[in-house]
Amino acid sequence: MTPTPASQKLFDRALAVSPGGVNSPVRAFRAVGGTPIFMKSGSGAWLTDVDGKTYVDLVGSWGPMLLGHAHPEVLAAVDSAVALGTSFGTPSEPEVLLAEEIVARTSVDSVRLVSSGTEATMSAIRLARGFTGRDKIVKFAGCYHGHVDALLAEAGSGVVTLGIPGTPGVPAHVTADTIVLPFNDRAAVEAAFAEYGAEIACLITEAAPGNMGVVPPAPGFNAFLSEICTANGALFISDEVMTGFRVTSAGHWGVDGKVEGWSPDLVTFGKVMGGGFPAAAFGGRADVMNLLAPVGPVYQAGTLSGNPIATTAGLATLKLATPDSYGRLDATSAELQRLVGEALTAEGVEHIVQNAGNMFSVFWGVTDRVANFADAQEQEAWRYKAFFHAMLDAGVYLPPSAFECWFVSAAHDAEALSRIAEALPSAARAAARAEKDN
Repeated sequence: MTPTPASQKLFDRALAVSPGGVNSPVRAFRAVGGTPIFMKSGSGAWLTDVDGKTYVDLVGSWGPMLLGHAHPEVLAAVDSAVALGTSFGTPSEPEVLLAEEIVARTSVDSVRLVSSGTEATMSAIRLARGFTGRDKIVKFAGCYHGHVDALLAEAGSGVVTLGIPGTPGVPAHVTADTIVLPFNDRAAVEAAFAEYGAEIACLITEAAPGNMGVVPPAPGFNAFLSEICTANGALFISDEVMTGFRVTSAGHWGVDGKVEGWSPDLVTFGKVMGGGFPAAAFGGRADVMNLLAPVGPVYQAGTLSGNPIATTAGLATLKLATPDSYGRLDATSAELQRLVGEALTAEGVEHIVQNAGNMFSVFWGVTDRVANFADAQEQEAWRYKAFFHAMLDAGVYLPPSAFECWFVSAAHDAEALSRIAEALPSAARAAARAEKDN
């Protein structure tokens, strides 16, 4: 591993004042080992750390940086907004403009802005329970919907990365009404609704899961979920915090729902819609959304919800995400998937690359398609540690967990792909030679 003295010094200081030295667990590098890299700046497809080393970024702030870092037109919009004030605690025009853009692009009739994906899913669950008068919720193992107490049951992402076996700090009665099912399993969904249908307030799923690695829904699966919820008087919540405005301008709903003629009752958004700032939203059918205060009795509020800087950045990002931008994203992702696959195959590393649009991930030591969380956990994730550090040493920054997806941006050009291509052969050899930790 390449020495990173400035990062090490900052990490030592952080350990003295923050749990684990980080403010979000996966950043701590526990799954891959070594010192977390502290970044100083980003530009386009590139990051520069505090030691002055540059990296091609394939994390993209975990998805929001659709256009790349420090896009000049987004920065100009933000600079203009900051000059007018950073927060008012009143309504402002940018939040209306962003809400209009979200409604125009997606299936929702109405939208409420919040500050994080966790806040969005928490509020959507509360609203679904208020609308139906029921308590039980259905989720899928491996799907991560933020750190909402009731939804941490068998969550993916950092929970599985860190090997946390349960949900410490969450009382048993909080998850007692959470029904956890295997993803892509129609029979399990049918059985759950047959037994508890009259008690289920909602079913929530990632539109295309990316927190156990990328595990796309089987053809027609989301439509099936929508139909069975409707038949049983439950609400179907599609979590598009990750996929929203990334895989298409309409999110993953634009991939099949728009074509097949079905829509979720509620949708959660985040990441891209904030343009790199803390912003998220939930929206849906007008009759459901109208139960929210101040129109209805279901309470939800937020001091910084609809923040004028965040909404300005998000709107600028969405406006700049043209069809050409999505074409570049898809082409870049496809080329990168090809390069990774060829490098691993050349070194005899069994693997499978799965994608949902331009989001993708690698499953290590498997050859059959990964359909659910149990499948994902069977992979040889220990091979990723050696692969990750070889790529990092070569100047490519990957997600520090085998259970996360890789993100490209519209700024990833031939130079960025060239550095990745040069780094892959030695990284693939490192993965091939890796030994399982005791």
